[in-house]
Amino acid sequence: MDHPKNSIEHVRWAVKHGPNVDSSDFDLNPGADWGQSTKSSRPAAVLVPLIQRANGLNVILTKRASHLKHHPGQIAFPGGKVETFDASTTAAALREAQEEIGLHATNVNAIGTLPFHHTVTSFQVTPIVGLVLSDFTPIPQVGEVEEVFEVPLPYLSDPANFLIEGRFWGGSKRYYYTIPYGPYYIWGATARILRGFAERLVQA
Repeated sequence: MDHPKNSIEHVRWAVKHGPNVDSSDFDLNPGADWGQSTKSSRPAAVLVPLIQRANGLNVILTKRASHLKHHPGQIAFPGGKVETFDASTTAAALREAQEEIGLHATNVNAIGTLPFHHTVTSFQVTPIVGLVLSDFTPIPQVGEVEEVFEVPLPYLSDPANFLIEGRFWGGSKRYYYTIPYGPYYIWGATARILRGFAERLVQA
């Protein structure tokens, strides 16, 4: 493989040829018992949207509304549960992206999938990497998405930018990856998926 680093060709190669190793909220907490199963049973899907800008590829992320019951104010990929009417995990991720940020499925070329990420809330998340074909005006979902923003892929693909932090939760300290960017504090499952993506891009 001889493609420019962080180019779309580089991304395609990394997605296709990278190791198929799942990640988990428990990766940095071996042996932890938070009252949840490490074997996720509920399927979910997120879109990792890449958009070409003058200086290279950017990743589109969302900031969840601060009043939500679950994960308020957190940085996330567009995505959610796979519903019974979804034809596939890719279809679910594209549907959620259209609902959450106004990105139409016809404007996305799905490149491939990253390994599963298993959450402490018993979801098995499939990250779908997709290239946004043409520029669009994001429309944040009212009541769900507070903001839509972009982060340069070169920043997110550098493992040195990731930190390991921790906080007490349920009587014990929980460790997790973070990758702060400007005013945005990216952590948890989103940061873990991005960390795995970064490792694939470096290995490629």
